[in-house]
Amino acid sequence: MFHYPHVGELGSAYFQVVLVAGVAMVLPFVVDRSNAWHRGILFVVAIALALRYAFWRVTETLAPVGLTVDFAASAALLTLEMVSLVGSLSAFVIMMRVRDRTPEADANAGWWGEDEPRVAILIATYNEELDVLARTIIGAKSLRHSNKEVLVLDDGRRDWLRDYCAAQGVRYMRRPDNKGSKAGNINHALARLAEDPVVPDFVAVLDADFVPHRGFISRTLALFHDPEVGLVQTPQHFFNADPIQHNLGVARSYPDEQRFFFDHMQASRDAWGIAFCCGTSSVCRWQALQDLGGLPTESVTEDFMLTLALQSIGWRSVYLAEPLTEGLAPEGLKEYVTQRARWCLGLMQIARSSMGPFAKNGLRLRDRWSVVDSVFYWMTTFPFRIAAVVFPLLYWFFNITVVDARLPDVISHFGTFYLWIIVVLNLLSRGMVVPILNDVSQLIGAIPISRAAFTGLLKPHGHPFSVTAKGGDRSGIVVQWRMMAPFAIFLGLTLIGLCLGIVSDRFAYNDAGDGKWVVLFWSLYNVVVLSVTIIACVELPRREIHIADAPERVTFDDGVEAREVWLTSLTADTARLRGRRYPPTARGTLEIADVGQIEAFVISQTRDGARVQLLPDEAQREALFVKFYAEGNAPGVGNVRLAAMASDLARRLSFSR
Repeated sequence: MFHYPHVGELGSAYFQVVLVAGVAMVLPFVVDRSNAWHRGILFVVAIALALRYAFWRVTETLAPVGLTVDFAASAALLTLEMVSLVGSLSAFVIMMRVRDRTPEADANAGWWGEDEPRVAILIATYNEELDVLARTIIGAKSLRHSNKEVLVLDDGRRDWLRDYCAAQGVRYMRRPDNKGSKAGNINHALARLAEDPVVPDFVAVLDADFVPHRGFISRTLALFHDPEVGLVQTPQHFFNADPIQHNLGVARSYPDEQRFFFDHMQASRDAWGIAFCCGTSSVCRWQALQDLGGLPTESVTEDFMLTLALQSIGWRSVYLAEPLTEGLAPEGLKEYVTQRARWCLGLMQIARSSMGPFAKNGLRLRDRWSVVDSVFYWMTTFPFRIAAVVFPLLYWFFNITVVDARLPDVISHFGTFYLWIIVVLNLLSRGMVVPILNDVSQLIGAIPISRAAFTGLLKPHGHPFSVTAKGGDRSGIVVQWRMMAPFAIFLGLTLIGLCLGIVSDRFAYNDAGDGKWVVLFWSLYNVVVLSVTIIACVELPRREIHIADAPERVTFDDGVEAREVWLTSLTADTARLRGRRYPPTARGTLEIADVGQIEAFVISQTRDGARVQLLPDEAQREALFVKFYAEGNAPGVGNVRLAAMASDLARRLSFSR
């Protein structure tokens, strides 16, 4: 290691970390996030530091070579870490570029002229409740594009849904079986549409819980000006907090787990021409689907496979990074993990399918790279997260050397690499990468996802499609004991190991040299991550979260006088009035823009007004749905609010909420 003058080895190591920190303070003033050269330089430095770290790990940190448990454990950890690092290097290359297609959509708006293209909007459903489905159906009907047809594809074969669709004036379809799951359901609808006198020009796909914004069709169709474009994908936004946000109390200060992928990774993939379909919130050219013969059914993630299949026959997929739909994130941890395990399983099925990276097909090299990159993500990220918890225990309980390293070298090689990566990713993603919370989001599903990865790769066929449950009663506290158990066991073992190392010389091993300091810091970090993960397994009660928070002027007529007041915290059932106090007996009408006069009565007084219960009729309720979900900007949090997040976490971890 290079030594700086007049300081020792440890001082030299710290100086390198301080140097990276100093550069980090300057970067926001000189880096253009959209400039490929700037991004390239940042990630070239990251790759150089990664390779430097890898060389050091391979050459200087292994336990002595031999037929020993120490060497076997040390080599196993190194192998898993290096494979994971390869996946990271692939992601670094992808993120060197980024593409924003908003100017292209602006320039080509209305390219079709006076005759609007015909669009079929497919809403696939299986077991969702009416409250969930009604939002989506009403939102689809409210789209500004007039030449459209809304179709509800009911794999649950429910008569009440058929009757509701008839009342709403939308087309209802069901089939005799559920073969092919969601892909089969959509293929059945495509076959029926092909029998119509006039077939659609484009097909939009929405999950049963995703509501389109009113400009969804017009904005996506603008990118089809290019005759080679077969599919346009848009990001998914969520009007409720995902389980980790909600259970840790950071829904207003920390983005949902998918924001980094949709806001940054997909835009970078699009710059390489490898953005992929994510199912809902996408629009596909009818001719492309006909050329393909419908959606592929070899994988439970038919969306990603659709992209590959389209590319293999010459159709391109592109990505429009605009908030054009919003939906319901999984509300429970079990549903959250089930969904991600299904994505993992589906990707492994693709890797072993006719669209796999080593199969004979029409895929470009970059498409094959795209699949390999995804395989590396699922195969390494989650197993490595488990290993990071398990391997320090081998040292504390069995004196097995997993890392044989000097502390100055650890700081110099790992510290500088890790800090640079955190700085670069947060600079380019506007502060979305928070180490501990990122680790928690990966660890909480690591066991089932790792199982799905290896199961899917070794046995790709014969797995049922797992539907992500939405809606239901979430009004009580639920402790996910089975999910929590392994983390509680790991936390207990880690604490016992630390205590044994402190109180007993028998466990004060020195065989690993400075490596024991690495394991000590590692274990303390694991204590924090495991503790937060356990807290995240306690599911807190939920209420309707999609509210109109922006104050607006409304008129409340209590039968005595009509007065203008401020309206806040508007939901489909309640609202808060500010500016005049009303007694609990007050009753009248509330006039809201674009909704009309709603009957309302005061349910409680507040310091500066009152909370009222709304009694909307069916038409007014539909107008409220449109106001909440089909208008305005993206819901949720787009980037980390660090001070607010620290406050929210402190409140949650102190159990004061």
